[in-house]
Amino acid sequence: MAISITFIVYLIAMLIIGYYAYLRTKNSSDYFLGGRSLGPWPAALSAGASDMSGWLLLGLPGYAYASGVEAIWLAAGLLIGTYLNWLICAKRLRTYSIVAKDSLTIPEFFANRFQDPGRLLQSISACFILLFFLFYTSSGLVAGGKLFHTVFGLNYKWAVVAGTICIVSYTLFGGFLAVSWTDLVQGLLMAAALIIVPMVAIQLDGYNSLTGGLRSINPELLNLFTDVKGQPLSAIAIISLVAWGMGYFGQPHILARFKATRSNKDIAIARRIAVTWTGISMAGALLVGLAGILFVMSSRGGKLTDGETIFMVLVNVLFHPVVAGILLAAVLAAIMSTADSQLLVSSSALAEDIYKKWIRPQASSDEIVTVGRIGVIVLSLTAMALAMDPESSVLGLVSYAWAGFGAAFGPVILLSLFWPRMNHRGALAGVVVGGITVVIWKQLTGGIFDLYEIVPGFIFATIAAVVVSLITPAPSAQVMQEYQKYIKQLDSDI
Repeated sequence: MAISITFIVYLIAMLIIGYYAYLRTKNSSDYFLGGRSLGPWPAALSAGASDMSGWLLLGLPGYAYASGVEAIWLAAGLLIGTYLNWLICAKRLRTYSIVAKDSLTIPEFFANRFQDPGRLLQSISACFILLFFLFYTSSGLVAGGKLFHTVFGLNYKWAVVAGTICIVSYTLFGGFLAVSWTDLVQGLLMAAALIIVPMVAIQLDGYNSLTGGLRSINPELLNLFTDVKGQPLSAIAIISLVAWGMGYFGQPHILARFKATRSNKDIAIARRIAVTWTGISMAGALLVGLAGILFVMSSRGGKLTDGETIFMVLVNVLFHPVVAGILLAAVLAAIMSTADSQLLVSSSALAEDIYKKWIRPQASSDEIVTVGRIGVIVLSLTAMALAMDPESSVLGLVSYAWAGFGAAFGPVILLSLFWPRMNHRGALAGVVVGGITVVIWKQLTGGIFDLYEIVPGFIFATIAAVVVSLITPAPSAQVMQEYQKYIKQLDSDI
């Protein structure tokens, strides 16, 4: 009962934030990008919270629970990727998106940056966003289903429906500001939960120390270079884990935070906040999984049906119901903070990059916002349908979508910010080759095909973008002038 009351209070607080943001939303720029008004704290924590999602409290602890310290390779890759993305992309993308006709979405930025004459690049980019975000949003709804099933004892499918309603309710009305402000609160809650839970679990697990307990259970759990069976990790396995960091350069929901930051001078502060938050949160997530091994062995005879529920299991057992309610709200926070961002980016792609460009070019700002809200509902229902399988893995769904975005958009984003010779044909080739490589590679197994699909996707997309750009005509004089303007404004305080 106490847990239920805590959840209800938390949801009401998020809805209040959403309503306040609704009052502040006047046009499509406000709805999709918050009027570029985010300070360093909301920009940093919104980027981090929307990045990590339910994966941080379910997927990563579950992976550490199953694999031991092998999971550090994955966490290290993500931490490095977070730092490099803020360092390399943030200020450049924010500045160039303003210079390129104040582009609101990534597909629109591509079209304006390269002055794509037929807007084919914009449309295909929007289609990839819709495709991969269906899987990404579905992963959040799977996590929500597991949460509501654990907390309220709901049937899994009804639990997915309940989680979907919670997420859609405030995203629908408040738009980007609601998403970003709630992400600030949710990011702090997630970090606090990931610090508190493993500390309490380690003290109460009955072992003298975490490392001593793990060593007594299975010494391979503490070996960074072997799996839990003692088999050496292959180069393919290690590269695949670390390569998760490559995905950051192409994630539309994270890149949107860069563009929405208030000014260039806020970027450096936001980077420090984001990297610190990411490091603390991932360390906590790894400790939850490792401490969970000891707890399950000592109190449940080593039996846990679903490793991705280890955070929720620890919270339910170790804490008073009121405290447990607050900590479990962190799981809901993680799920909501990403799913809302994904729905918003997807709806912006649908409204700005497809509806406005191909169906009603003369559509007003209010009409675009309305279409965006309808898109939130349609996309959430589609993602909900995909999430109805209770056997779905949060980590598995995330890994596919993460690779898709990283390969399709990452190389093109980087080249567009650093290489003036790139043209719209090269950008289109990069997006198409990267996205298709991920889809095809995912279907193949064995040998080199066990390599995480983001690696070949990123490499092939880069080659395609460079080669096609070089064998086709150079960008127009106007594109080059705009590039020089962007370079000059990098040090300004726009």
